[in-house]
Amino acid sequence: MSTPVRVRIAPSPTGYMHIGTARTALFNYLYAKNQGGKFLLRIEDTDRERSTPEAVDALIKGMTWMGLHWDEEITFQFARSARHAEVARELLAKGHAYYCYATPAELDQMREEQKAKGLPQKYDGRWRNRDPKEAPEGAKPVIRLKAPQEGETIVVDAVLGEIRVNNTELDDMVLLRSDGTPTYMLAVVVDDHDMGITHVLRGQDHMTNTFRQVQIYKSMGWDVPRYGHIPLINGEDGKKLSKRHSALGLHEYEQMGYLPEAIRNYLLRLGWSHGDDEIISDAQAIEWFNLENMQKSPARFDTKKLRNLNAHYLRQADNARLLKLITPLLEEKNGAAIPATAMVRIERGMDSLKLRAETLIDLADSALVYVQDKPTTLHPKAAEVLTTEVLDMLNDISAILREQNDWTAAAIEEKLRVYAEQSGLKLGKVAQPLRVAITGTTVSPPIFEVAEIFGRDETLKRLDSALFAKA
Repeated sequence: MSTPVRVRIAPSPTGYMHIGTARTALFNYLYAKNQGGKFLLRIEDTDRERSTPEAVDALIKGMTWMGLHWDEEITFQFARSARHAEVARELLAKGHAYYCYATPAELDQMREEQKAKGLPQKYDGRWRNRDPKEAPEGAKPVIRLKAPQEGETIVVDAVLGEIRVNNTELDDMVLLRSDGTPTYMLAVVVDDHDMGITHVLRGQDHMTNTFRQVQIYKSMGWDVPRYGHIPLINGEDGKKLSKRHSALGLHEYEQMGYLPEAIRNYLLRLGWSHGDDEIISDAQAIEWFNLENMQKSPARFDTKKLRNLNAHYLRQADNARLLKLITPLLEEKNGAAIPATAMVRIERGMDSLKLRAETLIDLADSALVYVQDKPTTLHPKAAEVLTTEVLDMLNDISAILREQNDWTAAAIEEKLRVYAEQSGLKLGKVAQPLRVAITGTTVSPPIFEVAEIFGRDETLKRLDSALFAKA
């Protein structure tokens, strides 16, 4: 019987949650769900100066917003420091580690000499076989791993295939610092082992770490997890993703009005594929996800594709949910709470509003038309529309609408279509002045629908206001 899959995401709480970390979390989550396993969260908070409660909270909020719910309690790495040190001392007792008394000045000199000779800059093992009795009095040593010096280390990567590294390229890395604190390399291995992690799926930038960490597993006689190194994300120009390409923090995408389901779908397709499928639901993602379809080369971030995908999910989203999501944006733009009447209007018009939006910000911008009781000022471009000839037309339209009893978009449109035909005009030449009069702008949702949602009295009041303002 095979061991149940257990994977993890292990971010450091030193700031925002990077979009690349979010994708790694997604891949781990989907693999766990596909395999009927567990997805765990570990906070690697050993950098005590930068690991603030606010940063931890930001990571947790980011994971929650993404909809990536972890199994079991969160593991905090710093709280396990004593366990990490215990393993370092166990390696020492087994003869797989040793005390190194080299001073920082000695190590700096060693690297300078290596650099001058064109040699790789790595620890030269000067204390590997020396007697600790030779150490200077009062010197505080580090504990280093006694790594194999012959042969090679082989990793059968789940994404990249078999990779070999000569052990001569690896040095005796520090496990425990002179102040007794564990290094990242040791802590990660101990935590993954104790958490029962079976698969480590992470970015390709960790490849060098993997070969070093495998040495600790082998020295302890522990089972080595299956590694899979995910391709990195590049910008549209093929260079490493940075601020010049797009936002880097997950929270920024939330602020820009993207839906989490769109982010999940988009990140899934950055480095993984299922034929030509672009729109992939959560259920399909869990059913289809595997490591065989992972791409080996870096993926390119395309903001235009993300916006198009987000537009798709906006159209699919529940109207009540969208109203709740855009309410804070509307209040910020309006400078006050949104009246109940406006909320009702927006919800009634949501089907049309969301057809023309790519983000929640777009949606909020277009929904503002329903917020104000009446346009107090005309947009400059809108004011240009209301010429003397157009005002005469609006007087005709006002008279027609006052006789209109069937106040539906279809009925209003039909009545004004007849008027346009009788006047030798296209319907748009009639609709645009009506739009300006009712909304104060030249861009809005379908204007006949807007008129229906505002109702007869409000529409006529707005028409009168526009005519009076230009009188």
